[in-house]
Amino acid sequence: SGNVAFTTNEDGGSALYLLTGAERRRFELPLGTVAGIEFSPDGRQLGFTLGRADQPADAHSVDLSSGQLTRWTYSEVGGLDPATFVGARLIRFPSFDGREVPAYVFAPRQAAPSRKVPVLIDIHGGPESQYRPAFNGIDQFFCQELGFAVVRPNVRGSAGYGKTYLRLDNAEKREDSVRDIGALLDWIARQPELDASRVAVMGGSYGGYMTLASLTNFGERIKAGVDIVGIASFRSFLKNTSSYRQDLRRAEYGDERDPRMREFFERIDPLENAGRIRSSLLVAHGRNDPRVPFSEAEQIVAKVRATGRPVWTVYADNEGHGFAKRPNRDYLTAVIALFLQSALKE
Repeated sequence: SGNVAFTTNEDGGSALYLLTGAERRRFELPLGTVAGIEFSPDGRQLGFTLGRADQPADAHSVDLSSGQLTRWTYSEVGGLDPATFVGARLIRFPSFDGREVPAYVFAPRQAAPSRKVPVLIDIHGGPESQYRPAFNGIDQFFCQELGFAVVRPNVRGSAGYGKTYLRLDNAEKREDSVRDIGALLDWIARQPELDASRVAVMGGSYGGYMTLASLTNFGERIKAGVDIVGIASFRSFLKNTSSYRQDLRRAEYGDERDPRMREFFERIDPLENAGRIRSSLLVAHGRNDPRVPFSEAEQIVAKVRATGRPVWTVYADNEGHGFAKRPNRDYLTAVIALFLQSALKE
């Protein structure tokens, strides 16, 4: 037919387009992520999967002439009522330099209008990654079962917003992304429905570094942190990560062998600033992690405990970079739930 269909990433969501000669048409879809685009045999429809923050990915089609969207499948969700799932809204908050930083916010349905809800800031790893509005049962669990508002920021350095934004946290600009979390805390304090006195931060891998750095920089404003397979010291991480990854990571974070960068890392590393951590802390790590060595967890736990602060730990003998095995994942989720309920109770 000569038609071309394609998607673009716009603020994390997928925009679906049809190119017919010189004409470009955009289809109106719910906010979500699109994959697996395919024309029907007669060329009149376009099939794809569409996943949303409140709906697992299902088969859909759009009529190319009318733009009518049809849903064909309904994912099995373990007996839960899909009508209870909450969607995410896109917000933007101003950071320290005036730059607008995007984030997705989940709000619990049951929240009484007069009652402020606690907040969980969940920071993605990468750092060149992006939170996109696709279904994640963990978001629903924290929001619906525990009653937290969940905020998923795409701080500077995230993918999906162009090369300039992607490079805004490289090397000596590393802490600028942490300052974005400080600006997010300011935004939370301005929201009448959110309880700025009950905020937790969580992240995995690079998100674990962001969690620890948030605690060392803004600890008086954060009640608790959950560090999952996170970096505690860029110097020891770059020295001990798998050899095939060292140069790749140095391009992003800086070279710890350079005296100037080494001095910079000494200044910003959470390990060097562990004495400033006053929030409750949970550290989870797999002993066989080839990316962020298990020693990163051991170091930060020992340093914080040496200051007299208690630290919760979940160490898995049979895990690597993340908790991949279902029993381990379920156990970690249960521990995180207990930890956050304890730390954020009124």
